[in-house]
Amino acid sequence: MATVLAIETSCDETAAAVVTNRNVLSSIVASQIDLHAQYGGVVPEVASRAHVATVQPVVAQALSEAGVAIADLDAIAVTCAPGLVGALLVGVMAAKTLALVHHLPLIGVHHLEGHIYSGFLTQPDLQPPLLALLVSGGHTSSIHVRAEGDYETVGQTCDDAAGEAFDKVARLLGLGYPGGPAIDRLARSGNPKRFPLPEGKVKHPYNTSFSGLKTAVLRLVQKLAATGDPLPVADIAASFQATVARVLTAKAIACATDLQLPHIVLTGGVAANSELRSRLQAAAAAAGIGVAIPPLKLCTDNAAMIGAAAVAHCERGEISSLDLGVQSRLALEQIESLYPTAASTIVAAP
Repeated sequence: MATVLAIETSCDETAAAVVTNRNVLSSIVASQIDLHAQYGGVVPEVASRAHVATVQPVVAQALSEAGVAIADLDAIAVTCAPGLVGALLVGVMAAKTLALVHHLPLIGVHHLEGHIYSGFLTQPDLQPPLLALLVSGGHTSSIHVRAEGDYETVGQTCDDAAGEAFDKVARLLGLGYPGGPAIDRLARSGNPKRFPLPEGKVKHPYNTSFSGLKTAVLRLVQKLAATGDPLPVADIAASFQATVARVLTAKAIACATDLQLPHIVLTGGVAANSELRSRLQAAAAAAGIGVAIPPLKLCTDNAAMIGAAAVAHCERGEISSLDLGVQSRLALEQIESLYPTAASTIVAAP
């Protein structure tokens, strides 16, 4: 059973964790939310500089809390794609240094695969096949997990990711950054049926589109503001949130049903949304489909999920080279390129 130190710096969280199998010994996350809030979103240069200052103490804290020494580790893991290039470089260079100095294998991990493994951390006995509904600020995808390391993207957004739409709508409503938690809190006091909003029309049965929904909210805000009356922010937030949750739930249930998959894993930052969690759980129960939803600390970016994925690769003998680079974009179906020592079973996207 492999024990791995994992590092995650793909965006605006500096994280490190020690994981053995599907057991998390420690998980440390240093958030940069306050740094980026003044800009209304993540500034890549600011994120990279913060990672440089934080990664070493975060790694030290993760090892200390786990009660593990470097000598006890079987490998060093790190997120290498996709993400902000500068941010990824900080984590990869830190991981390479540790691996080289301590003569340990290096395992590069795809960030989205890490999110899938947050479901396995939530339910350690969970086994493929299953559907992973991955919803975050940068990604909205339905992934058929045939087996560990065997993935097929069967649905995705045609434009904005759901989390991106939350942030943009929150900005329209003057709610600040990050937008998802702000909308979720405010929507609890609003009427989700007051403003019917478009769900987005796409030809592919499992794809989504949120650009039109975002534009509809903009036009609604402009129309209501023109009346001179106070803007019903809570009702707009509730109507928007309900629309997103309804679309994502319907697509996921249809996909899992058509593919005859017994489980759905909801993961990614937007998986923290209370409306989406409750709506998906209810619909899945009615359809006889099991649902695994990680606790909030595993929904947002963290290194525990990266470590869990790395343990699986380590035990299959899939090791990365010390020449491992970073990539801002990399399809989940291309992760075999990260492991020149062994080949994963990959299914091409449709």
